[in-house]
Amino acid sequence: MTVGTGNGSRTRRAVRIANCSGFYGDRLSAAREMVDGGPIDFLTGDWLAELTMLILAKNRLRDPQAGYARTFVTQMEQVMGDCIERGIKVVSNAGGLSPRGCAEAVGSVAERLGLSPVIAYVEGDDLVGRLAELGDAGIDLRHMETGEPLGDRQVLTANAYLGGWGIVEALQRGADIVVTGRVTDAALVVGPAAWWHGWARDDFDRLAGSVVAGHVIECGAQATGGNYAFFSEIPGLEHPGFPIAEVSADGTSVITKHPGQGGAVTVGTVTAQLLYEIADPAYINPDVTARFDTIRLQGDGPDRVRISGVVGEPPPDTTKVSVNFAGGWRSTTSLYLTGLDIEAKAALVEKALWSSFPGGRAFFDETDVTLARTDKVDPETNEEASALLRITVKDADERKVGRAFSAKVTELALASYPGLYGGGLTSGATAFGVFWPALVPSSLVYQEVVVRGEKTLVEPTAAGPTAPAAAAGPTAPAAAGSGPARRVPLGVAFGARSGDKAGNANLGVWARSDLSYQWLAGYLSVERLKNLLPETAGLEVRRYELANLRAINFVIVGLLGDGVAASTRQDGQAKSLGEWLRARYADIPIPVLESSASGS
Repeated sequence: MTVGTGNGSRTRRAVRIANCSGFYGDRLSAAREMVDGGPIDFLTGDWLAELTMLILAKNRLRDPQAGYARTFVTQMEQVMGDCIERGIKVVSNAGGLSPRGCAEAVGSVAERLGLSPVIAYVEGDDLVGRLAELGDAGIDLRHMETGEPLGDRQVLTANAYLGGWGIVEALQRGADIVVTGRVTDAALVVGPAAWWHGWARDDFDRLAGSVVAGHVIECGAQATGGNYAFFSEIPGLEHPGFPIAEVSADGTSVITKHPGQGGAVTVGTVTAQLLYEIADPAYINPDVTARFDTIRLQGDGPDRVRISGVVGEPPPDTTKVSVNFAGGWRSTTSLYLTGLDIEAKAALVEKALWSSFPGGRAFFDETDVTLARTDKVDPETNEEASALLRITVKDADERKVGRAFSAKVTELALASYPGLYGGGLTSGATAFGVFWPALVPSSLVYQEVVVRGEKTLVEPTAAGPTAPAAAAGPTAPAAAGSGPARRVPLGVAFGARSGDKAGNANLGVWARSDLSYQWLAGYLSVERLKNLLPETAGLEVRRYELANLRAINFVIVGLLGDGVAASTRQDGQAKSLGEWLRARYADIPIPVLESSASGS
């Protein structure tokens, strides 16, 4: 059994690791742009969100040869020759559910182009074939939040999150292109950095630094101004460049981009990405636990932000597993309600619709009704007079939510409220999947690295003690909260970034000055958040302070139900949650507003 040990102990310059993809469907030209835009040592890309694994599983059901991100193969056809010529190595998790299939497809492209790169692939993450073995060992894949055992659910995918040492092993054995399955997003930077600098398994501070750098660039252009709260400050955002992490031997890094490309790298854009899809400050990866409450950010010149001070701890003795299984069938209808008596019209629709099914609303396994009051008083346009009623039904029986449902909605067309018209009358049911996060002992998950047909097993990193990161307690009154104030949207002074974490959502809020953070930390308690976002009122909300980033992170448990694919929210990935909060009004002291504007 082989353990990757890096590329020796010699001191090397910082390694330049570029990203060219943040999700399956990202800009196809990004690989070409990163290779042509300036010097890089590694071209990496992230294709795998939790939802993507379910999409790939459905693709594979239709085509056994599918299961990987085909757009990566297209990108390799565009840049492979130049990468080989310039010594640029490629590391990608585009292998998805079929790393071998993806590697073979890339190999076919290389052969067609007359090239002969060494192509490696990393497996071991797919646990579907081992579920019985795990069950016999007493590992029942309990849900990480609810504690419920997985039971006999019909699993479509079950993939452990692997770390970066399989990538190290592949590079050590001469790979030019490394294709992986489900590794952590940060592993795409951890592996190249550890190999380049020859880090050891217990170089936890250095590894943690590379995890942080990997987290910043994993989502592509989000690090260069994409989806940024203060987007109007970012130049060239119509076509932002993708990010580069320059990782030094001591684990510090600089986030930057190629000159001349759109977007910007600032302390703000990096802060925003650091707050994206995280939970408590102890950010767990299979190779190391990175303490996000130790990160220090500093401007290092135009489009350059230095990351330092990151403390690393050993990883835990468990590894996260992403499980997807078939959840059933769903249909959604959208009806517009126009003019007066909006709520009465919505109530009439519900009464008529549910009464048409045996047992009423209980006829379905699950229902969700949302009335979006987008209408305005004294509207000047037809659209300004309209509200939107969304009705979703779910059931294990496709027939109940298919024609049986859509037909009853259609029957309302001439027999309900005045002005009825549909923005999306459903005509059939669609299948949905359920995401199930679980844990398995890390000791049972090995990475299988295949280079030139030879397989090597790479052991997981040994676990060790990790300091607990407790949620912050009750907030003290804001010392900066006295004096005259203005009632303005929170977003005038504060940025926010939000996203999905399985069935939970995370919402990070950051301040732009020490004074404004002092006020924010005292003002934005869990209770206040629930008042500002009533949708969260009945849910568990965990609050964590990251004073080093002038930020607060909230985890809203269960907001997305059974995960993105099963969520009935209009925004099933919670991407807009932060912007909703920023639109809420608060009485903000004038000194806080002034310091936020100046950033001092």
